[in-house]
Amino acid sequence: MAIIAIVVASCKVEPIQTLPERNFELVWSDEFEGDSAAAPDAAKWTYDLGTGQNGWGNNELQSYTNNPRNVSLDGKGNLVITALKNSNGSYTSARVKTQGLFTQQFGKIEARIKTPTGSGIWPAFWMLGNNITAVSWPQCGEIDIMEQKGKFSNITYGSIHGPGYSGGQAITTPFALANDRFDNDFNIYAVEWNESKIDFFVNNYLYKRITPAEVPGEWVFNQPFFIIMNIAVGGSFVGPPNASTPFPGSMTIDYVRAYKEK
Repeated sequence: MAIIAIVVASCKVEPIQTLPERNFELVWSDEFEGDSAAAPDAAKWTYDLGTGQNGWGNNELQSYTNNPRNVSLDGKGNLVITALKNSNGSYTSARVKTQGLFTQQFGKIEARIKTPTGSGIWPAFWMLGNNITAVSWPQCGEIDIMEQKGKFSNITYGSIHGPGYSGGQAITTPFALANDRFDNDFNIYAVEWNESKIDFFVNNYLYKRITPAEVPGEWVFNQPFFIIMNIAVGGSFVGPPNASTPFPGSMTIDYVRAYKEK
């Protein structure tokens, strides 16, 4: 069953926690340095393209492209993914991934991101098991480090999907800012995981730990995962955009970094 309790932080700087010391070393990163309008590094990122089957399985409305209008560097050390509404009423956006280029099993994955807002806007920073082509979803496992419903700009979600707990039955926890919104500024989203747990962080604050004992099915996270970032438009998680939804809507990524424990 999905966890519905909302963890609330009183401000953007979350309460201080005392956590066991973790000793991480950086093993992969992209700081998105480059010229304005340049494509992301092809040695690190590839694309999902088109509308996907059944709107990427979620009844999403956008078509994903690799057009610089939808995904490019801004020349200021950021990658910008932009959802657009076209003159014919259709939507385009972008979904970049490290599949076939970089995977990691265990450790820490984090990104510093400023997210968009608006009804029907669905920004996400997440991972899929690298064996997806062999076993399909949800057997491959999915870790949603950050996904947001644009109309609720003070709430972010951390979730896992696997066999017996996927889609609407995912194990998920919302985390809310009481006095701020995630679209106002950059925030750091991260997971730390190993064979016995997955920890979810916002701005270095641990707001949820999931262990195998909580999973009503097979624990499928002891394997390599690849990274994905995208903005979806519409879909079962967020509902459709409306007349008040601001387009273009952009997700600005300052960096993505992967660490392993020493």
